[in-house]
Amino acid sequence: MASLEKIDLTPRLDRDEYEKRLLAAQRRFLQLRLTLGGHLGTGKLGPGVLVILEGPDAAGKGGAIKAMVSHLDPRHYGVVSYGAPTREEKFHHFLWRFYTELPGMGQMAVFDRSWYGRVLVERIEGFCTRDEWRRAYKAIVDFEESLCVESTILVKMYVHISDEEQLRRFQSRAADPLKRWKLTDEDWRNREKNRAYEQAADEMFERTHHKLAPWDIVSGEQKRWARVAAVETLIARVEEGMVRWGLDVPHLDDALPLK
Repeated sequence: MASLEKIDLTPRLDRDEYEKRLLAAQRRFLQLRLTLGGHLGTGKLGPGVLVILEGPDAAGKGGAIKAMVSHLDPRHYGVVSYGAPTREEKFHHFLWRFYTELPGMGQMAVFDRSWYGRVLVERIEGFCTRDEWRRAYKAIVDFEESLCVESTILVKMYVHISDEEQLRRFQSRAADPLKRWKLTDEDWRNREKNRAYEQAADEMFERTHHKLAPWDIVSGEQKRWARVAAVETLIARVEEGMVRWGLDVPHLDDALPLK
């Protein structure tokens, strides 16, 4: 079972190993993506791939997403970033606003934050009642299981960093005119609630980790490690999903030739 207490934040990669492993992982994921999209292999569409990334501010979710999709044809995926729900969205069930961005068969989407906001930020900040966020665990699992049975390989990752590394990245952003826009007063304020968010995350893992869509925790302490680990984790989960769907997982030897 995933737990923030058990995560090792020490792994590091030197630049040479990083570049080799990232290239190999991106090449393999491209092969899997094209196979599921009907562009390689039998030409039959496979299930859609939905990747969810959660984690504290400045953990490196954006860099991990870039490593996952930068080598793909932009027509073959979508990236959606979710913030606070709008006034109209609040009139609906909390899952309503995510439906239109879900990938169909053979498609791919990446959610930078997701419906797990109900049991993380909305819970901690008091934007929903206790009854609402407690009900959300079952609603989420039921929803995810339905997706996974009907049309989707769902991959869930939580990118985590230490308080010290988060502070260093905040200070670096504050000093960079081109990155300063990423940092808000709310980001600084939220640091005071890191322990509360970690407690909520551990309960989230416990209540929403299921066999069709388990949680993976990725160390974001070093950006190079986080990016490689994210793509390699994505590959492993997609391969598992293909087996579950009764699809042949292409051999690595059949990968696309390097240009």
